[in-house]
Amino acid sequence: MSTSLFNFVEAKDKFTASAGFALTDKTSKPLINAFNQIPGSETEKKTTLDQALRGVLGDQIVERKAICDEYLSLIDLSIDGVKEGICSATTPFILLGDVLDCLPLDQCDKIFSFVEDNVSTWKSNSFYSAGKNYLLRMCNDLLRRLSKSQNTVFCGRIQLFLARLFPLSEKSGLNLQSQFNLENVTVFNKNEQESTLGQKPSEEKEDGMEVEEGEMGEDDAPAPCSIPIDYNLYRKFWTLQDNFRNPLLCYEKFSWMTFLKYSDETLAVFKSFKLDDMQASKRKLEELRASGGDHVYFAKFLTSEKLMDLQLSDSNFRRHILLQYLILFQFLKGQVKFKSSSCMLNDDQAAWIEETTKLVYQLLKEIPPDGDKFATMLEHILNTEENWNAWKNEGCPSFVKERVVDDKPKRPTRKRQAPEDFLGKGPDRKIFMGNDELTRLWNLNLDNMEACKSDSREFMPSLDEFFAEAIEQADPTNMVEDEYKVVRNSNYGWRALRLLSRRSPHFFQPTNQKFKSQADYLDTMVSKLAKELPKDIPSEEIKTGEEDDDDNGDNLLKDNNDSPSIQTKIVTNQQMDEIAAKLGAQWKTLASHLEMKAAELREIETDSEDVDMQAKLLLVAWQDREGGQATVENLSSALNAAGFSQIADNLNEA
Repeated sequence: MSTSLFNFVEAKDKFTASAGFALTDKTSKPLINAFNQIPGSETEKKTTLDQALRGVLGDQIVERKAICDEYLSLIDLSIDGVKEGICSATTPFILLGDVLDCLPLDQCDKIFSFVEDNVSTWKSNSFYSAGKNYLLRMCNDLLRRLSKSQNTVFCGRIQLFLARLFPLSEKSGLNLQSQFNLENVTVFNKNEQESTLGQKPSEEKEDGMEVEEGEMGEDDAPAPCSIPIDYNLYRKFWTLQDNFRNPLLCYEKFSWMTFLKYSDETLAVFKSFKLDDMQASKRKLEELRASGGDHVYFAKFLTSEKLMDLQLSDSNFRRHILLQYLILFQFLKGQVKFKSSSCMLNDDQAAWIEETTKLVYQLLKEIPPDGDKFATMLEHILNTEENWNAWKNEGCPSFVKERVVDDKPKRPTRKRQAPEDFLGKGPDRKIFMGNDELTRLWNLNLDNMEACKSDSREFMPSLDEFFAEAIEQADPTNMVEDEYKVVRNSNYGWRALRLLSRRSPHFFQPTNQKFKSQADYLDTMVSKLAKELPKDIPSEEIKTGEEDDDDNGDNLLKDNNDSPSIQTKIVTNQQMDEIAAKLGAQWKTLASHLEMKAAELREIETDSEDVDMQAKLLLVAWQDREGGQATVENLSSALNAAGFSQIADNLNEA
């Protein structure tokens, strides 16, 4: 009996009709019944139902008769369908994206409230992996449509939703490379000839002009500035925003001198022109607190010259500027993983930053209202920020530590470890001593006791070699005074006695001769040795292998010619910068020899388009993975294997 072909059009019509009944009855049973009755494979029916639901939504949008609640009912229906296994997990997110793309912003606000309320649903196993990219794209599309100054609350809700949806370790929402928004340029009047500062105003207000919200009337006007505001102060004050926008300018000598000069003058103005509680009256504070601070925000700086005196009199504006100083100083002093090795502060810069930080906190404490509390809270927040910076430098490890599950099968028949496993008699014949270096040294030879008996381990000198200098000094023809002879050296005498006890029969011969000192005894022994030992023929004593000491003395401790300091030396950040600059576009050749995965390479190419930065990211990823094994030796071996022998030689010489 042949199976009938799946009829897409007929199935879609049935699903569309069932969706209408389901929306009316507010239940998914009609869809489930239709799904079970229609013949065909499960994949075909799921795809058809997805298209049917999207078609129903399209009809509602085109007719423009539906309200937001009807759109949300259809999305709820698709969520139930996913839970019942009759439609794809991506369907609710596709429907949400279609609705938000077609509705005005005021209705998008209501739809987004539904998205916020269902955040627990989106984070469940059935939806998260399939819909996280859709939700991220949907939120980014909304942010592009919204105004940061007029829709501030809506933008903040979107950011908070993303923070709730994604875990803290989600790298798509992190500024891993510490990049700055260089497009945020503060525009102000840079032409002194067009400036109106210093000129007498013709008329402050024309007749019939009403005072707009946010302007100050005559009763609310602040006290006149004790320091005159001219164009130079105006220009220097707003020029500081270039350094706040791009802190890397502070590492350039000319830019730093400019920033230093302008900052001293600006902070001097803040210090000399202090605010008091008379300017921030009690009535204003009560109105501010009653409104919840809704009118106090600075989405973008207003750089009009006419507002300069009002801005200097505003406590919130001053706090904003001083906070920018503290954030800038924290970046300049902090340890940032991707900061270039050339970005270092000298002693004078560090001292100025330390002194200016104290001044900024003092100015913050003097700004009403509640200056002391504000400064203390700000210091606490910035100290907490240091922990986040350290977390980013460590590669943003996950905060969730999963319990380690031991999947290795246990050996019930053997309760104790076999002797060959820990005595080095097993298949690998390797004894583990607790750390890598001791294990390497212990396993250099198969039998360490035999290695210790080797002739190359014999370091005791021969009699003629050791006493050659003493015999030469004992010869009267050389006329060496007693006090300058080596036998008078207590250290030499102690070693001479030990050598005589091991190699000379005279040491044990009884004698009636009495010696006043050890030196006198050694003089006698040296005289006897001088008569017995031939002058030109080497001694026939036991072979010691001294002639091989220089060549073979340490062979048993070195299975290769690598120095332990090179083997254990960790690659520094400066060395990685130099290697990355030399590799350039050829960094992928080295990646295969560092055993990097294809997914890691794609992530590196996504993070940066600069080939030098891609090479640096490769080395940083390798270092994070290897940890203590990211040594100069291992990196040099990989460079040689990849064909970069010149770079490897430079690394070993560094």
